[in-house]
Amino acid sequence: MKAAVWYGKKDVRIMDVPEPSAPGEGKVKIKVHWCGICGSDLHEYLVGPIFIPTTEPHPLTGDVAPVILGHEFSGEIVEIGPGVTNFKVGDRVAPDACQVCHKCYACKIGKYNVCDQLAFTGLMTNGAFAEYVVVPEYTLYKIPDNMSYETAALLEPLAVGVHAVRQAPIAQGESVVIFGAGTIGLATLQAVRAAGVSKIYVVEVAKARKDFAKQLGATEVFDPTKMDIKEKIKEVTKGVGADVVFECIGSHKVTPIAVEVARAGGKIVIVGVYEKETSLNFNNVVFKDKHIIGSLAYAGDFAIAIDLINDGRINVEPLITGKIRIDDLIEKGFDELVNRKEENIKIIVTPC
Repeated sequence: MKAAVWYGKKDVRIMDVPEPSAPGEGKVKIKVHWCGICGSDLHEYLVGPIFIPTTEPHPLTGDVAPVILGHEFSGEIVEIGPGVTNFKVGDRVAPDACQVCHKCYACKIGKYNVCDQLAFTGLMTNGAFAEYVVVPEYTLYKIPDNMSYETAALLEPLAVGVHAVRQAPIAQGESVVIFGAGTIGLATLQAVRAAGVSKIYVVEVAKARKDFAKQLGATEVFDPTKMDIKEKIKEVTKGVGADVVFECIGSHKVTPIAVEVARAGGKIVIVGVYEKETSLNFNNVVFKDKHIIGSLAYAGDFAIAIDLINDGRINVEPLITGKIRIDDLIEKGFDELVNRKEENIKIIVTPC
């Protein structure tokens, strides 16, 4: 079968690889319909390895690079392994990407997204930029018959936004600032709106992303190249600062500003993934009794994301700005997202 295989920085190869064999105990084989290009895929392509194991096999999966990328996907079950009881051949599914041990403390308290041996599909084991992929049954979510496979491929990033909002959490009437209007920022924006917040301010530079933020319900969108963001947030919050701030970029330059614009006692939810270590003046946190909250992936948030789309509270289809075939993944996918950031949000890929 054809697949996109990561070998190293700037070395992702579209090549023929063996089709996965019959799924083992508790696993299913899925025919992939669509798979989205995630920011983490881009990070691995541009500066990796970040998550991908390259020297020692991953402790849970036993895998090591080269590895097939792709984890934001939807498809149809074509084969089930022994012990699979809740799904059958023909089921339409959208798996989450967390493969876990179920034994560590984090798993036992429901925080499987920070499992001691966490393995993301498409990073620590083979993923869905391929015609077929094998994943554990416990990662699966059935999608409604009226939900397209294209829409279902965006459940994964939407679940990230839902999880971030639940991590805060947010109360109606609070003011929110979101730094970054990429896929995760826009997913967070929609999740914030679904939570009943009416004052949502987005900070973004790229024109297309600014336009999407406005279309999806941002109260105002601010361009940091055209104004002092700290002063602007102070102005719109009447000198108080934002109740909740989401950092959806993972930037060492942005994070200190995100901390500063939160009000006294406010919350800063860190959703972005950083390519390198960053410094922070923690007196800006301590002196104002602020709360910094980490938010990684999701833990049981897929079901909520499905409901939010299914009942019409959230619409992710406008986020899809490109549909390509796997043969074009590098030129029309990765390079397109890097070089034409102004015009793109989410590009999804079909292996067919």
